[in-house]
Amino acid sequence: MLDIALLQSVAAQLMSSSKIEIDGQTLPVQRTGSRRFRMVRFTMDGRAYQAIEQNPQRSSQWGQLARQKHQVVQFRDLQSNKYVAVAVDGEITEYGRKSPEPKTS
Repeated sequence: MLDIALLQSVAAQLMSSSKIEIDGQTLPVQRTGSRRFRMVRFTMDGRAYQAIEQNPQRSSQWGQLARQKHQVVQFRDLQSNKYVAVAVDGEITEYGRKSPEPKTS
């Protein structure tokens, strides 16, 4: 289970600062490759994750939102190398998590 509050905090700090603070630990925000997207590696519940600023040039729905000036951050589990969540303007969406079906009586 992902810590939604922690992901929201990481996303907000990633997009607004050169450092991220998690539980008193300060982590530097790095820049990736030639396009210089923001990125930080952090630990949550004993697992390593990476938060990466969305590339606005991508044709995905997330890229489209980034082109529209929304703050989009992708979260990747480094052990499985799979993207697990996305933050759009602070709202977290977990991948692979379906919302519960409405109950009918």
